[in-house]
Amino acid sequence: MGSDWHAVSAVTPIAVILVLIILRGWPAAQAALAGLAIALPLSIFVFGFGGEGDGIGMQFTGVVLEAGTTTTTILWIIFPALCIFELLRRHDAFDTIKQALGRVTDDPRLLALLVAWFFALFLEGAAGFGTPVALAAPLLVSLGFPPVRAVTIVLIGHATGVSFGAIGTPVFAQVSITNLPPLALAAQTALLHVVLCVVLAGAVYWLAVPGGRRNGALRPRVWPLPAAVLCFIVPFYGLAAFVGPELPTLLGAVIGGVLFAGGLALVRLSHPIAENAHGVAEGHGWLELSRSLLPYGVLISLILITRLVEPVRVLAGSVVWSWHLDDQFSGQVLPLSHPGTMLFLSFVIGGIVLGERGSGLVRCASLALRRLMSVVLALLGMLALARLMVHAGMVDALAMLVAEAAGPSWPVFAPMIGVLGTFVTGSATASNILFTDFQAETADILELPVLMMVAAQCFGAAIGNMVCPHNVIAGAATVGLEGKEGDVLRRTTLVGVVYGVAGGGLVWLLVAGF
Repeated sequence: MGSDWHAVSAVTPIAVILVLIILRGWPAAQAALAGLAIALPLSIFVFGFGGEGDGIGMQFTGVVLEAGTTTTTILWIIFPALCIFELLRRHDAFDTIKQALGRVTDDPRLLALLVAWFFALFLEGAAGFGTPVALAAPLLVSLGFPPVRAVTIVLIGHATGVSFGAIGTPVFAQVSITNLPPLALAAQTALLHVVLCVVLAGAVYWLAVPGGRRNGALRPRVWPLPAAVLCFIVPFYGLAAFVGPELPTLLGAVIGGVLFAGGLALVRLSHPIAENAHGVAEGHGWLELSRSLLPYGVLISLILITRLVEPVRVLAGSVVWSWHLDDQFSGQVLPLSHPGTMLFLSFVIGGIVLGERGSGLVRCASLALRRLMSVVLALLGMLALARLMVHAGMVDALAMLVAEAAGPSWPVFAPMIGVLGTFVTGSATASNILFTDFQAETADILELPVLMMVAAQCFGAAIGNMVCPHNVIAGAATVGLEGKEGDVLRRTTLVGVVYGVAGGGLVWLLVAGF
């Protein structure tokens, strides 16, 4: 009876968060605080939190410090990423990208792959947090796509890269929680996407034309789909396995997009046109395109240098800021090698080269900061809840409940926990914060490989991005849809279920092979 009561108490805060967000429509920040307010007395009176060591006050201080440390490290990625986004918007970089795409093809299926696959993946890797839908969906509409279809295929197309979105933020959140090796976790997570991402790319390709219609100029062509997939997944997996979590999505999309666009351009050399079917005129050269994306070029260079050049790597890792409390709580930051530091340097260097003065950079930073404030409380609340549940033993109780119910079949369901977390919180990072400890503890109890189950969590959290109501509503708002969010969600849910079920099957097969 005692173990049952512990399990019910442990699941209550998470259940409250689900109800408040899904049924009551509360923002993630308010729901997280409500869950924390319920978890705290349960942790004290049911699990005995604070009964050892220096008492409740010191224990809760440790929880808040751990949550604050991880929140700060995540925000230091998001803030400069948004700074770069504001800088490029200030210099009309996205108009330049639109012009460049118009010169490559006028086939809507190929435009869909270029925008909803490569460009959306690039934006996800560079900034994340809703940026792909906010920029890529309106771009598709400007190229002639109906709004519902534009939002649908962007939500589907960018999901593969969400696991490494915003320079690897979701994975770094997991690393900070579990202390798993970043390189190993990145490689394992990427493997799941590499095997299955043809499902998402195929959906983008076939949904680009209503009803899959094929006629006239839109005669069947099979080669672009596998070509687009291969162009992305080869650098994507190579970067995840040999460099780390920062670059797989960002640089994989850049390399793949250039290769794919270059191939399409070669095909069109024999049919030059001044203006394509969508009215996109010639005007911006590749030099201007490169200049518009300069900050990301600087970022890629900095990350590669600090990861692959041994003396620089050692120097970057030599500065460590850490703290410890009561031999139970701790936090650590490597400021020189942190992706946020390199993002900020890229923002400053790129801004200077683009001709920005100090006031212009400050203006971009202030706009980014304004957007950042909306996620601070949600991140801190979710992290505080997660760390409290870990230190109180509530995650252990949840894991024991799941282990007893699912047993050896748990790998099949593990990705869906990640989907649920993102569906509820609106963020793959928040989903990983909420459920990574749970996945690790369940793996330990069932004697499953922890690395694989944590990777399954990250994989599932990425899928959740395409079905999360927050993302669907935000994406619909960028293209002026009103009252048609359900049309988008029905389409993305079908694809998400197929991808999630396939992911669960793949995780089970990989675990069985251990």
